[in-house]
Amino acid sequence: MNNPLENYNPNDIAVDNGNFMGLPFTYETAKLIIISVPWEATVSYHQGTAQAPQQILDASLQIDLFDFDYPDGWQQGIFLKGYAQEMLESNEYYREQATKVIENLAIGIKVENSQDLRDSIFIVNHGSKLLNEYVFKHCETALNLGKKIAVIGGDHSVPLGCFQALSSKYNDFGILHIDAHADLRNAYEGFEFSHASIMFNAMKIPQITKLVQVGLRDICHEEVQMINESNNRIIAYYDAQIKQQLYAGKSWLEQCQEIVSNLPEKVYISFDVDGLDPKLCPHTGTPVPGGLELEQVYCLFREVVKSGREIIGFDVCEVGDDEWDANVGARITYKLANFLHLSTY
Repeated sequence: MNNPLENYNPNDIAVDNGNFMGLPFTYETAKLIIISVPWEATVSYHQGTAQAPQQILDASLQIDLFDFDYPDGWQQGIFLKGYAQEMLESNEYYREQATKVIENLAIGIKVENSQDLRDSIFIVNHGSKLLNEYVFKHCETALNLGKKIAVIGGDHSVPLGCFQALSSKYNDFGILHIDAHADLRNAYEGFEFSHASIMFNAMKIPQITKLVQVGLRDICHEEVQMINESNNRIIAYYDAQIKQQLYAGKSWLEQCQEIVSNLPEKVYISFDVDGLDPKLCPHTGTPVPGGLELEQVYCLFREVVKSGREIIGFDVCEVGDDEWDANVGARITYKLANFLHLSTY
């Protein structure tokens, strides 16, 4: 096999070759496969996250390769797997069906009183199931080839197939979840695989032994009850509590070390960008005031690596359809790729 780094100069401008950051790797030569999933069928507020994979790819060409945490991390081999145009078209169809349901719910029409709405929910749930199977298949294929995997959404429903694929490889792993929302709703708005239900569905996977959520600040009573009654399988770090401890003099580094101590040896990172201060990704699907700075999140990830835990995969979701949001999303993706590889040393 030819050496993909032969004649490649990391200091040159990125070549628009269809790969993340213009890197010279192929599916065969890369160690990390990033799967693009342009899907937002059940998004309940702002649309546009389905465009994020392409936006992130475009923005990645403007990022320099030197990373202060791992200067040579790019040499691991990163390949962004594209998607067929048909997937975007399919997303639009299912999104139209979901919108009909959401708009009727908003004016007080009950689903149980409308066969048409029940039919739409069935259609969306079926489409989402097919999407999950697509992600599972591509993640499983990459894992069977000895590669690491990541997912770029799309809304936050998209990594479920990735969780399922990892559960066939690892008997015990945890999720470190960055988000403004707990995503513990049971079939939110009637959609079994809603973006607001991703962690509820994750908790159905017995191999996921711990869910540690950081930055929560928009949550319902049932979700809090589920957290409180989980026997510490779910641990929440609410944004208000994080800030209050900072104001009281407890450093963020100390808080990070405490957060990481709850995680098992194998860690998957699920990053919904609305966990950040909205100034960083203002066009995310469901922005919420407050949140974390990007370097705060990186500090947390550094502590995962320093603890000796292994990052086994990640997703970056809910990036808005905007050049600035994509810039931030691309940088998060690259940083996570490097942390993942660094954690395997």
